[in-house]
Amino acid sequence: MSFAVNAMLKSPWVFHLSTGSCNNCDIEILDCLTPRFDIERFGMLLVGSIKHADVLLVTGSCNRKSAGRLKTLYEQAPQPCVVVAIGECSLSRGLFIHSYNCPVPLDKIIPVSVYIPGCPPKPEAIIGGVVKLIQKVKGT
Repeated sequence: MSFAVNAMLKSPWVFHLSTGSCNNCDIEILDCLTPRFDIERFGMLLVGSIKHADVLLVTGSCNRKSAGRLKTLYEQAPQPCVVVAIGECSLSRGLFIHSYNCPVPLDKIIPVSVYIPGCPPKPEAIIGGVVKLIQKVKGT
């Protein structure tokens, strides 16, 4: 197991990107940081730069403007970088499925490792999704 993968298992650093959401998923992600759920005790840390991140959290329906930026950010991320799609908009474009401005779902733009459904997903579901992500990276 490489050093990067081992570090990600012990302390995943997360970069959050909203590609045009209603902000409900963003609020639930921030709720995970509060003392009630406190994901930082598991080593998870929100970082301000994709160049320091192991995990890319994506919320919102990816529109025409954000698709290019999303690809650029994914390419700038250190590898291996895993992508977590949070909320119905990221999974299936949700309410915006028939919108002219949201032509394709997120997994058609960049590879997605874990899907966390919900509108918005609860903090427990987000934490459970990250646990599944860690198990997936471990190979169990």
